[in-house]
Amino acid sequence: MRLKWGQRVSEQKALIVGSDPAMQRYLQRYLSERGCQAVVARTIPDAVERLVQDSYQFTVIDLDHQSITAADFVSDLKLQAGHPGTVIGLRNDHPWPPSIAGIDQFVGKPSIERDLARIVQAILTAAPSAASQQSRGSPTAQIPREMALWQSPRMRQVRVIIEEVAGVDVTLLITGETGTGKDVVARAIHSLSSRRSGPYIKVNCAAVPRELLETELFGHERGAFTGAHKLNVGKFEAANNGTIFLDEIGDLDLALQAKVLHVLQDGEFSRVGGKSRLRVDARVLAATNQDLERCVAEGRFREDLYYRLNVIQIVVPPLRERLEEVPALVEHFVKMYAKIFRRPRCMVPPVIMDRLMRHRYPGNVRELENLIKRMIVLGDPFLGRGTDPASAELPTQNGVSPTTVVRLPLRDMVRRASLAAEREIIAKALAESGGNRVRAAKALRISYRALLYKIKRVGLPRVRPAMPDDDVLTEPQARMS
Repeated sequence: MRLKWGQRVSEQKALIVGSDPAMQRYLQRYLSERGCQAVVARTIPDAVERLVQDSYQFTVIDLDHQSITAADFVSDLKLQAGHPGTVIGLRNDHPWPPSIAGIDQFVGKPSIERDLARIVQAILTAAPSAASQQSRGSPTAQIPREMALWQSPRMRQVRVIIEEVAGVDVTLLITGETGTGKDVVARAIHSLSSRRSGPYIKVNCAAVPRELLETELFGHERGAFTGAHKLNVGKFEAANNGTIFLDEIGDLDLALQAKVLHVLQDGEFSRVGGKSRLRVDARVLAATNQDLERCVAEGRFREDLYYRLNVIQIVVPPLRERLEEVPALVEHFVKMYAKIFRRPRCMVPPVIMDRLMRHRYPGNVRELENLIKRMIVLGDPFLGRGTDPASAELPTQNGVSPTTVVRLPLRDMVRRASLAAEREIIAKALAESGGNRVRAAKALRISYRALLYKIKRVGLPRVRPAMPDDDVLTEPQARMS
């Protein structure tokens, strides 16, 4: 079954889990020829992470793969992550068991062409299910949770602009440093627009070689070049009635810039090797971390394309200019990756949160996300085991970098971390008690004398003594209690 031109492809997305490389390539080619975008996940955690971000019309899972079991699939994919759609299990042996929990259809690898064609055709021609539209992993469902993290004045301003322009079908240019969240802004615009029920197609112009990017964007006809054995549907064609997001547009080759400009002007294009022109109705969003005006002056970017894209510009500020969002982002990433990697959710110690709040984040939100990901995977809430430059740049409370701490014996590392955490807890208790040590000791459920010792041991400054009129126990009464 091939999609006809004009057929909506908003739900035509499949997840391939655990197949060997040859089978992955076969399935990707097979599904692409039928207008279905195929996403590959080699392991269950990788598949869970992809399902957290998106939903799929169906999922093909290799039940013979050594790292895959049906139990893993049910517990981690169907119940925890998102909506995998119809689940198709691939198996070598026959006969299959009467049922495996979570597997909706079975396909034998020896007869994959025949059986898979029958099942896929039934899925792709069916109406999109309400469950898939409302799944937790869909862009529309995920966006409100992500936008709720935008608490800084500048990001609230970005949110206002998104809400104003989402309903107007104009081209937008999203600018900002790498890792600031430009993709989130693009998905938010799509999810709030009248095209939200249509496809959202993302293309990273910097990640695909120039000789492959043209066919990636516009598709190709059978026989267009050596190896083009079948028709390939491009991203613009797949985005019909929806949104296409051209990320890193500043890296687009000049020859392809002219073809993209033509699509923006006329809404028409030709597949590579094709003679007829196809018409597409897709909203174009573009993003870049480069100064396009400078690129235009240097002759690396077409001036007419720049003005076509820059109808409205949204500037996403770097994380160092909105540090008040760090605690909410940390909580969000801790919750997400604890679920993805099946790790216990850890509490970020106050001393580490203080370090995270004072870091400059050259890698922006993506750098913070990777720090929390490493924290969860290694079970290292004090970030003492990282040896990469991002970890080394995080300042500690006394200005010593974690790389210095890592060289210490484990016993000294644990002692320093324990003292830092204890100091933060005591300081917070004293602040909440207005500096009254008796009340703070009671809140901490330790004796007054123990509190005085700990205050001196962790190096906290002296605070005012408890006064008899503080409506709490005096020091002699505290010693007697």
